[in-house]
Amino acid sequence: MTIVHDSDDMPSDLTSAPERYVNRELSWLSFNRRVLAEAENLRYPLLERLRFLSISASNLDEFTMIRIAGLEGQASRGIETTAIDGTSPRQQLDAIRDDLLVIEARQQEALETLRELLFREGVRIANIDQLDNAEIDWLREYFATEIVPLITPQAIDPSHPFPFVANMGMGAIFRLKRGKRKGDLVEMVLIPSGVPRFVRVPGDPVAYVAIEQLITRFADVLFPGFKILGDGLFRVLRDSDIEVEEEAEDLVRFFRTAIQRRRRGRAVLLELDSDCDAAAEALLREQFDVDPAMIVKTEGMLSLRHLDSICNEPRPDLKFAPFDPRYPERILAHDGDCFSAIREKDIVIHHPYESFEVVVDFLHQAANDPAVVSIKQTLYRAGDQSPVIAALIEGAQNGKAVTAVVELKARFDEERNIHWASELERAGVQVIYGFTDLKTHAKVSLIVRREEEGYRTYCHFGTGNYHPVNARIYTDLSFFTADPALGRDAAKLFNYVTGYVEPSTLEALAISPLGLRERLEQLIDREMANVAEGKPAGIWCKLNAITDRRMIDKLYEASDAGVPIYMIVRGICSLRAGVPGLSENIRVKSVIGRFLEHGRIWAFANGHELPSRKAEVYLTSADAMSRNLDRRVEVLVPITNKTVHDQVLGQVLLASILDTEQSWALGPDGEYYRMRVGEGGFNCHEYFMSNPSLSGRGSALKSQEVPHLSLGGAAQGKPS
Repeated sequence: MTIVHDSDDMPSDLTSAPERYVNRELSWLSFNRRVLAEAENLRYPLLERLRFLSISASNLDEFTMIRIAGLEGQASRGIETTAIDGTSPRQQLDAIRDDLLVIEARQQEALETLRELLFREGVRIANIDQLDNAEIDWLREYFATEIVPLITPQAIDPSHPFPFVANMGMGAIFRLKRGKRKGDLVEMVLIPSGVPRFVRVPGDPVAYVAIEQLITRFADVLFPGFKILGDGLFRVLRDSDIEVEEEAEDLVRFFRTAIQRRRRGRAVLLELDSDCDAAAEALLREQFDVDPAMIVKTEGMLSLRHLDSICNEPRPDLKFAPFDPRYPERILAHDGDCFSAIREKDIVIHHPYESFEVVVDFLHQAANDPAVVSIKQTLYRAGDQSPVIAALIEGAQNGKAVTAVVELKARFDEERNIHWASELERAGVQVIYGFTDLKTHAKVSLIVRREEEGYRTYCHFGTGNYHPVNARIYTDLSFFTADPALGRDAAKLFNYVTGYVEPSTLEALAISPLGLRERLEQLIDREMANVAEGKPAGIWCKLNAITDRRMIDKLYEASDAGVPIYMIVRGICSLRAGVPGLSENIRVKSVIGRFLEHGRIWAFANGHELPSRKAEVYLTSADAMSRNLDRRVEVLVPITNKTVHDQVLGQVLLASILDTEQSWALGPDGEYYRMRVGEGGFNCHEYFMSNPSLSGRGSALKSQEVPHLSLGGAAQGKPS
């Protein structure tokens, strides 16, 4: 089924046709194909390619558990709500399944290619039959001593009903016979989550063997005296979305129960190995109530998401060269005193090129500074070992008034966030869970400090989460300021979340769902007015996704008015780019590389040619999605400091536009095409890894050799 049409087949009137939009789900699958393409990228080291393969598989699992599960739920309940492109849930499912099969087959092809290439480098992802006798003997001993005590065979018969298989559960099923017993015996072995997926066989070359191969190969250890008539491997994915009930009186209790329900959610996907025993397959099909179209027989390895564990093999020659983030020079120039540096001038930090440690140090300094009176912090995702949590606890123990807004509705982090909320409350932190019907997605720290002139507020606004691991992988921006207006607005933001006190006015920030959308629309309208008045106009933006119909239509309107628009959209893009009569002035690209692009930036020409110091620049925590603009608490932060403005617009945003070596251009047909790689290309990740710190170098920026951009050249991927 084709949902995205070629521009040649489009109706002449696109003002209301569904063809003016790209289906969200198919656009996401296109994004994951770009991730998978990095596993096939010949310029990357082999273990990094394997990691990208693992990421693409993990992405696909989450897509199945959330997006496919949601569409199946709508279809089964007869809900005919159409997507942005006019397709019904059932039509989307049909198109998605076609794409899924193609992607999964391509993943298996990528694995086979990487197996062969890694084998040549002394790293085997081996089938057990490829090992020599000594290695097989070692595995048999390992299985008997290390694995058998952890697994439990379960008979399946009238007195032993079919066992429950948890979400993402994986197992083996056996058909056995013993002696002259007339009937077959069916046994199931579920693989415990604590068992390593791949067993590392020592030696040279090293070998990794999937745990399920040990279970099927050494079944005689589990079932002595039985004859193995057949076996099969399987995996189950379940509906993992959590819908918050508005009448829920206790959010913590609700989520604790909902997390348990998620583990037992409706089965969405049943994956079988291609050699699965016919009788075992029939039993599995019967026991799992899965749409037949979502029962997939895989020619290869099940669950490729765990391949990332092999990437820990100590082979630096097969990985990216190590990169250590730089500590911000501005902070070092003030002997590590974050408050002194921020008080002197606003600072922007570009992660992961500059260290996330400065965010942690900012909070730790606040926790231990006698002059600090209060600390307020939003927490969406904080990670397992969170130094941010430790700093907040430290502050409370030191007598500060510490408030933490913990978002329980952060998908797949609900359980971790409940844990952190309990730890914070035990330490005396005031924990707020925010709104029932809105997610608090804004990334804000607010610190009030008593100084000679009176109380001064210091703020941190981020485009990414307070997550130290992600901060080494995701490209994000941290903005530190002591601007009084931003401090007053940040205080109103916290009052809105903690006390439902809706701000009547804001001096600088825009907040969703109270006016962020409207602010962006006003800025776009102004660019159209500038075109009408013969002034220069333009919009540059960097986002993770754009799916909101109203925002897309506003950008189409701007394009039609003659506003040149350049967009870097990493993932889902429901906007069609470069279509005559619709979006001919819009260019869209996606940057996929070593780091995950995550920073969100808007820039508006404001009557001057971009890039210009007269342009208006904003950082935000929000993507151009309805959920961000209407159903989440987000912030849009204006950048007015000259140095920070130049860094964000003239370096971060400009270099992303100039990049060709990691970029995919979106064509009018809805397909993405690789931009130029090799001689004459530009790699923004390498540029930021090799250039000096961005943080507050002031006049030193003038000597930075950032290529000048002309929009015509950039549209072709050519710096000029």
